[in-house]
Amino acid sequence: MPPATRPPSVTVVIDRDDDVIHTHTALAAHHPPSGRITLHPGPGTTSETGPAHDLLAALGKPPLLTGRFPAGRQPAWEAAAAWMTALPVTRLTVLRAHRLTTRRTIRLLELRALTGIHLTLVCHRPHLPAALHQALQKADYSLTTDLDAARRRYYGTPITEPPLADEPAGPTGPWLTLPALERLISYDSPRPCTAPCTPPPIAWRYRPPPAPLTAHTAQRVAHRLHAATAHPRLAAAVAAALFTGASLQQLATARPHDYTTAAATLALHDRARYTDGCAAYPVPPWAGVFLRAAACFTRLVSGEDQELLAAPGDRGHLLRVAETARLHPPQPPAARREGPAGRVEWDWRERKEAERYEAIPARRARPSRC
Repeated sequence: MPPATRPPSVTVVIDRDDDVIHTHTALAAHHPPSGRITLHPGPGTTSETGPAHDLLAALGKPPLLTGRFPAGRQPAWEAAAAWMTALPVTRLTVLRAHRLTTRRTIRLLELRALTGIHLTLVCHRPHLPAALHQALQKADYSLTTDLDAARRRYYGTPITEPPLADEPAGPTGPWLTLPALERLISYDSPRPCTAPCTPPPIAWRYRPPPAPLTAHTAQRVAHRLHAATAHPRLAAAVAAALFTGASLQQLATARPHDYTTAAATLALHDRARYTDGCAAYPVPPWAGVFLRAAACFTRLVSGEDQELLAAPGDRGHLLRVAETARLHPPQPPAARREGPAGRVEWDWRERKEAERYEAIPARRARPSRC
């Protein structure tokens, strides 16, 4: 995604006496459903990615990203930017800003330029420390010592306080059995199209469409996926599997340009027609946030030519995300289980189909008339 053209001015709040009311006021403004994040950085860390992991945790996500990354570097800042853009987050307040290193402050300024957030830094000292002053030299910023002015920055103008919504449920509670996941590890092998391809809307000629999730189930699934992983592409792949019924191999054919925000469609490719051919699937509203985050993340990390969703090599990580969210396909009866009790059997559908084909008597070869 392109950087914001004119990011809002940075506000630096000077809390001269380290008054607890400043901290309490900023923490009270934290409400991600309303687009407000208050970051209280953990002490004793100086790594450049530390604030990014803190941001992910503030968004209700695991602070570490599971998955495969080039050179083993976790793209935590890119993941934080992707989620903040998709949710969306409009205001970020950072407490204890006087402890920020120059590089950490620059990272926050880059995040502001990329996402267009209103950034407020709270310095609990009478004056700006040298590192913060150096980082802000080229930024448009203003100083304030007034608590009411600071509060307006934390909440926005005018200050609005919507009723507090219930906190998203984490990946706990009973398993959700979702038939749309039956083909997730199917052994079909479609490949992405190399030439320009504009797939038609899915016609569902060769298999029935997955049953749409009820509003209540969709909400539970979304809450669990948000809490199960900070990796935008893995979360989006599970979400896409639920409204397409596609396998991981087919999900891996999607590229960032295959997701259209305006039309709310996701194109998957299958020129050999292992299943439905190349087709565009309507994206339900609950899944849109995951697709938007994945598209932003992929463009920031690797560009337009890489997978929008999980790649085939991410299979293990993908299944662990689904299991962490306690989502699985229908399971075999206890008498038919091949693994230990409690383990999810993802290939149950494939095994059933293989057994059905093996049960068909082989036809005798007819003698040739030639």
